[in-house]
Amino acid sequence: MNNQDSKSTKRSTGHDHSRREFIQNSALVGSGLMMAGGASPLFAAGSKYGPEVHTQNVPSRGYAAFDTSGVLKPWKFERRPVGDNDVLIDVKFASICHSDIHQLKGHWGPQQYPQVPGHEIVGIVAAVGKNVTKFKVGDRAGVGCMVDGCKNGTCCEEHGEQYCPDTVFTYGYPQESSPTGISQGGYSSNIVVNDHFAVHIPENISFEEAAPLLCAGVTTYSPLLKFDLKKGDKVGVAGIGGLGHLAVKLAVSKGAEVTAFTTTADKVEDIKGFGVKNVVVVDDELKVLGDYRGQLDYMINTFPVDYDVAAYAAVVKPFGTYTQVGMPEGFSVSANALGLAASRVNFNASLIGDMKETQEVVNYCADNKVLPEIQVISAEQINQAWEDVVAKKARYRYVIDAATF
Repeated sequence: MNNQDSKSTKRSTGHDHSRREFIQNSALVGSGLMMAGGASPLFAAGSKYGPEVHTQNVPSRGYAAFDTSGVLKPWKFERRPVGDNDVLIDVKFASICHSDIHQLKGHWGPQQYPQVPGHEIVGIVAAVGKNVTKFKVGDRAGVGCMVDGCKNGTCCEEHGEQYCPDTVFTYGYPQESSPTGISQGGYSSNIVVNDHFAVHIPENISFEEAAPLLCAGVTTYSPLLKFDLKKGDKVGVAGIGGLGHLAVKLAVSKGAEVTAFTTTADKVEDIKGFGVKNVVVVDDELKVLGDYRGQLDYMINTFPVDYDVAAYAAVVKPFGTYTQVGMPEGFSVSANALGLAASRVNFNASLIGDMKETQEVVNYCADNKVLPEIQVISAEQINQAWEDVVAKKARYRYVIDAATF
């Protein structure tokens, strides 16, 4: 063989090899795009994701805390591959909950860092596992306070996934499948979750307005639902922030006569606009609460700080119901046993809501236009927003544009 023939053979071999690679890759893409039977794509054609998301860690970027200072900084990290029962969601918006601040500052116990907070997450499904039928690529989806768990246990069916010992909460929770060893939240460009723990976001609500419903919405909706709220019921809401303003709007939408208790006087006009019957500004001495003693059928308290439970519980009628949903530092509130006994109130606490309730509240709020008051911010504004939440300056939920991560 002469040199020319050798060169020609090398070119032909290289060409054949390239073509063979192309065919093999095309076949791989084709098999990844379509489920058995050619039904639904497993990942979005033409997107930044390919079939490797099912076998390799998924790159992500977000804002994380690195210590108890609570200062968040940009961070690149990896999610687990998309499993057979998982969905990969490209995050569009994530909103800020006071819980994010408490947890990342170590108020609820020692934390592992770096840690990405955020459990009010909305976006577009970018890839699905082969067993997933609940979602398809391109669907609008949301993720709240839970991302994985047993899903089939009787505890979930009877009491809710949030009370199951196997449930993995959205951030800072030990998770073997996570490359960082813990679950990482929604202040990020994407998230991988078990499909059971994602909900559909209807077309008749914006992403921005849907995000706060995934924690604040369901946390207040769930106890109101269990109280079996009826038209004309006298309901009190204490703490008119992210959770409280949604509690007010939900109760008003059900026909309740709502009395709002706030410690922030410059919120009064806003609160009146939410449809309440009364707004009560409470100072540190709490004396004004005496004027409302025994008047309410039900009370929901959203304070994320310690306070005098008995003083607020006294505004509820004897044998009425009082629910605590705010989670203060150390998870502790102060309750005078004699004060509670004297008011004869049924005191309870409620933890978020289950997945059925989460889908319900999203649908209900979308259909009935019960929408949160929001302020959309960029990622670089997160640290200031956290300070504003603590200083009671938020009006009433900060929502982060994930395009800025």
